[in-house]
Amino acid sequence: MPIKRVICPERLRQIPAHFSWVDHRLVRERYIDRCDACAAALYLFLVTVADAQGLSYYADATLARHLSMAPARLEMARRDLIRVGLIAWQRPLYQVLALDTSATPTVSGGCGDTDRAAACGPGQAPCWIMKRTARSATVMNDSI
Repeated sequence: MPIKRVICPERLRQIPAHFSWVDHRLVRERYIDRCDACAAALYLFLVTVADAQGLSYYADATLARHLSMAPARLEMARRDLIRVGLIAWQRPLYQVLALDTSATPTVSGGCGDTDRAAACGPGQAPCWIMKRTARSATVMNDSI
């Protein structure tokens, strides 16, 4: 392993008061390999703007503008992240989910299929979350 050294000491990163992080398991456990570049860009944006609970809210038009994506492409990226189990979504609320190592996500059972949305609770809009068991992962309608 090469010896690491700071290349540019005058630009050394400092942890700011409003800090977010990207879990190393995103790469080590190959979650990122299951996403295309647009889904990865959306995930990075959501991780960056999320609060301590992983929550943020942005309208599709705003996200599409920030990420230079067509609305249809944004929807595909969002479905990809739901399928992989990285986010939950209830318009306009996003939740970046904790990475779960107890199960390997699968695409069986219509994961990410927004045609199966149902309300999370009385008077609420549809939401999507990856529900995991020890043997499988499926998209379930659930409260956040």
